[in-house]
Amino acid sequence: MEREAIEGRRKPRLVLADDNPEILDVIRKLLDDSFEIVAVVGDGRLLMEAVTQFKPDAVIVDLQMPLLNGIEAGERIIRGGLAPAVVVLTMYAEARLVRQAIRAGIQGYVLKTDAGRELLPAIRAVLRGETYLSKGVSLA
Repeated sequence: MEREAIEGRRKPRLVLADDNPEILDVIRKLLDDSFEIVAVVGDGRLLMEAVTQFKPDAVIVDLQMPLLNGIEAGERIIRGGLAPAVVVLTMYAEARLVRQAIRAGIQGYVLKTDAGRELLPAIRAVLRGETYLSKGVSLA
């Protein structure tokens, strides 16, 4: 799929979810040139609706969101076949949260403090079927 995008067929489609509008604006600006942003939402329920409606190639989701947190939403998205890839974008580097996200089927875990340099490579990695963990997190 990443190869299709490189060959110019289409940009990968993303849904962005974070309860902070300022963060969403920064993420959108960071990703807008490389990806087609099909929806931007502020809570877990709207995320599930957007993913069902738009069938994105990947979802970028905050860990702490109202109505449905990022790990629960990511697990539902992956297990339900609603999108092939999910990246958590969060402030939390605790190993237990990283392990919980991986057990839920989430392929990417990026710290917000590292988003400027790591979010694009993380998305590209999960679109290739790889796992990506921010340099600032560990499983130990």
